[in-house]
Amino acid sequence: QSMAFSKENSAVPNYSKINDPLSSAQVEQFRSRGFVVLDLGLNEGQLQSIIDKVEPLYPEDRLQNPTAPARVQDAWKHVEEVRELAISPTVLGALEQLFGRAALPFQTLNFPIGTRQRTHSDTVHFDSRPSGFMAGVWVALENIDLENGPLQYYPGSQTLPVYTMQDFGLEPGYENYPAYETHIHELVEAEGLAPEYGCIERGQALIWHSNLLHGGAAQRDLSRSRHSQVTHYYFEGCEYFTPLLSTPDGAAGRKPFWIPAHADFTLPEAHPVNKFKSRLRRLAKRVGLG
Repeated sequence: QSMAFSKENSAVPNYSKINDPLSSAQVEQFRSRGFVVLDLGLNEGQLQSIIDKVEPLYPEDRLQNPTAPARVQDAWKHVEEVRELAISPTVLGALEQLFGRAALPFQTLNFPIGTRQRTHSDTVHFDSRPSGFMAGVWVALENIDLENGPLQYYPGSQTLPVYTMQDFGLEPGYENYPAYETHIHELVEAEGLAPEYGCIERGQALIWHSNLLHGGAAQRDLSRSRHSQVTHYYFEGCEYFTPLLSTPDGAAGRKPFWIPAHADFTLPEAHPVNKFKSRLRRLAKRVGLG
């Protein structure tokens, strides 16, 4: 049964942005290579504050499990500085310059160490109609080099076809995602693609196209951290869905909740965070604590 695509489930926030922060050379690099690096002009205090305030949200063994590293999704709900970085006027201006539509942040991921994530394209997780209106922005919260697990990506790979699960003969579903990764690895080898690495400085951001093949390089020095923040963005005026869970006859629609433009936000009652709090309140009443 076909599922209708879902548009945003909240009003688009009124974000501030810096118009056209990228040079023509940077725009051309994004077009041809699928990524661009820019300096966000953040001060040391802002960057360190994110590290310090997100740190308690990671599990205690975060440095002892490098093959499945900890991460915190949507820390913007708890840490104001994470939200502020996600709605950076420089980033929002650059994305609108590159895509011609207003950018809408809908998810943050914070990492304490390298991910070692296998190569993939974000289009299998997030896509839109019209296609291609999604981007990721990776911000280095400390200097990133080859020793502490940089982002690994394949320049120019964004021009390859957008591959779905069905293209590899796979049924939709998270249980088949490892097989998808294996097919992508074989594709990289068949195309003879050569990786490059996101060795960028603290406070710099790497913007990548949703179809750019990328992953996490091995972390050579396991004693080091690699603090970073990723924000995912859709764009205004699109419909959104999850190809990983979709079939040719039915799209798994998404209803993004846009990251608020101001600190005095209230999550909707139906938001998972509020649903969880409601369950805790009901449980407390049943056991006589509320």
